[in-house]
Amino acid sequence: MPSSEQQKQFIETVAPLIQAESKARGYKVCSPVIAQSCVESAYGTSKLASVWNNLFGMKCGSSWKGKSVNLATKEEYNSQLVNIRDNFRVYDSLEEGVKGYYDFISTKRYSNLKDASTAEEYLKLIKQDGYATSSSYVNTCMNMVNKHNLTSYDVDVGKPITPELIERVISGDYGNGKARENALTSEGYTYSEVRKKINELDKVAKEITATVKTKAGDYWKSVIKLMNL
Repeated sequence: MPSSEQQKQFIETVAPLIQAESKARGYKVCSPVIAQSCVESAYGTSKLASVWNNLFGMKCGSSWKGKSVNLATKEEYNSQLVNIRDNFRVYDSLEEGVKGYYDFISTKRYSNLKDASTAEEYLKLIKQDGYATSSSYVNTCMNMVNKHNLTSYDVDVGKPITPELIERVISGDYGNGKARENALTSEGYTYSEVRKKINELDKVAKEITATVKTKAGDYWKSVIKLMNL
């Protein structure tokens, strides 16, 4: 079982990817999908996830034309767990794996998922649609949603936060305090996410300030580059 820190790091890594892709594809909630990734991949520690970037246990099926890997797995039939081997989809990155999930559910079979407005409704529908065989799948995923407060991700992600935006905010182009919050919000940014990113940069700045000595403007550009924004 992954440690609490490993669980936290996994969610912090995949949640923004799922959140952004969910919004781009027109879904109302992303928390159940984050929960699915935690359950299906054991917080990213399963071989299928850690080696082949398949976070959701997606099998190939007849339509898949990409790379695949054959692995042992378990399925529940008539309340009995059965050991089988099957072919699973392989992806080149986590980002591709997340996009692959949304490609997987983009068929008519799963079209009802776009109507779901709560995590529980989404999970009941996807179970009903045949995504998983486990009789406890909905409860298992809902426990994950509640354990990690994943519904906090079911909000508008706002416009992407770019390095240029961060530089402008730090330079004072948006003012300070409430005026800055109002200005950023009016342009479509999620203020809490902008503030979070700046706090992350500030933490990095304090850690390297003893060894990096440049002019303030160049300094922040260096930090932003280090943060891979």
